[in-house]
Amino acid sequence: MTALDWTVLAGYFVLMVLIGLWSRTKIKTVVDYFTTGGRIPWWLSGISHHMSGYSAVMFVAFAAVAYSYGITVYVWWAVSIGVGVGIGAFLFAARWNRLRAKHGVVSPLEYLAQRYNLPTQQVLAYSGAALKVVDIASKWVAIAVLLNGFTGVPMRWGILLTGVVTMLYATLGGLWADVLTDFGQFVIQAAAGIAMFVGVLRHLDGVPTLWKMWDQLPEGHGDALNGPYTPIFLIAFLFIKTFEYNGGMWNLAQRYMAAPSGSEAKRSALLSSVLWLVWPLVLFIPMCAAPLLVPDLGKPEQSYVELAQLLLPSGLIGLVLAGFFSHTMAMVASDANVISSVITRDLGPVLVPKLRRLSDVATLKFARITTFTFVTVSMLIAILTNGQGVVLKIVVDLVAATMGPISIPLMLGLLPWFRRSGSRAAIASWAAGLIVWAVVKWGVGSTDTTMVVALPLATSLVVYVGLGLLMPERRDSVDGLLDSLNSDPDETDEVLARRAAAAAAE
Repeated sequence: MTALDWTVLAGYFVLMVLIGLWSRTKIKTVVDYFTTGGRIPWWLSGISHHMSGYSAVMFVAFAAVAYSYGITVYVWWAVSIGVGVGIGAFLFAARWNRLRAKHGVVSPLEYLAQRYNLPTQQVLAYSGAALKVVDIASKWVAIAVLLNGFTGVPMRWGILLTGVVTMLYATLGGLWADVLTDFGQFVIQAAAGIAMFVGVLRHLDGVPTLWKMWDQLPEGHGDALNGPYTPIFLIAFLFIKTFEYNGGMWNLAQRYMAAPSGSEAKRSALLSSVLWLVWPLVLFIPMCAAPLLVPDLGKPEQSYVELAQLLLPSGLIGLVLAGFFSHTMAMVASDANVISSVITRDLGPVLVPKLRRLSDVATLKFARITTFTFVTVSMLIAILTNGQGVVLKIVVDLVAATMGPISIPLMLGLLPWFRRSGSRAAIASWAAGLIVWAVVKWGVGSTDTTMVVALPLATSLVVYVGLGLLMPERRDSVDGLLDSLNSDPDETDEVLARRAAAAAAE
């Protein structure tokens, strides 16, 4: 890295802190901190939703998959997400927004106490929070791997550097800071991604590279599904990503909740869906072409770093590295914000009832403390493991396999077709899915990615729907809640919701 590259990277870090400081001026209450009070335009919400799905893991673990297996990573990952988000635009996006507008919901899990009961809400909150801590630890490791590859900075210092900057702007600026940094990330990624794409074409055969390189790459690299990625894996992954990226991931539900209305939330989801289907191609084609440019790599996870150093001039390498940082930092900040909302609104008041009586100022302070704590714990896990084989293993095996059991009661609970499924079905499906995952992964010791991912999801889905049909739990309050999510509120509804939220806060 040259002095210009370091200048670009330093400028990025300064910009992130300035965004956090500016966003702090927009936050008056905990509702602003977690959902911006529904003031984010649909297009910004859509871009933020799209960019919140990226992290440096894509340029480490998924770059390794593209290097080893080819374009299949675009098919089973990006296309699955794009299709899933498109489905969610019609099923989930508006309903998340109406929970905020009609019922004053701030945390994605807040509605679960009414939809099921308090124990169900607590079980899903604790298990999901634990999963997110480990997930984010893997993101710190990924960015540290990239920083080490570019600059030689030791892994632990890379984790500390990114973690401290993220902690500053996430703690200060809340969701406003997350959304604005997502937009900045979008601009940086566009510049860096296009530069890499053009660099690969120029270094090979120009535009004809797009169709000629597949014959030059190892056999199967142009196939939609290759290696361990089978049709069953693709179907399971599509189901998982449909749940995960429409709210099962928690932080992405906030993007819909922060839009001005349910119809605007739907538009933001459709924009995100289109971006997922188009933009990742620009990013993955250079990764797929990497065996032609940097052959025989002992560590495929370093392939994108090697490409950048081979193809990009001074300054652009710094921009690419800033893009890596922005991916991970935006995702971590987003997760920290939503975990803080779950602790502040769902877990804390149950453990310590006096938290319900805190003033607006004190509640906001508590939210910032939980954000700070979450980032710190995830950093410590990443530092203690030092990145030993955890990146791809956590992202694909652990998160993908357990997200289904955690998210199915959360997501299907929003839909009127599953109103017969109550707390019994929710907890049983969660427990059955996790037990099956543990048995397949650790009891049987299966290394079949399809089995590890698909069986827990299928088990949870069958148990949730089956118990709802065989042992229905219908309640008038649940029917009223679900019916209220079918249309946007009128002005009177919004006023009543604000009054109810204010009364609850008092």
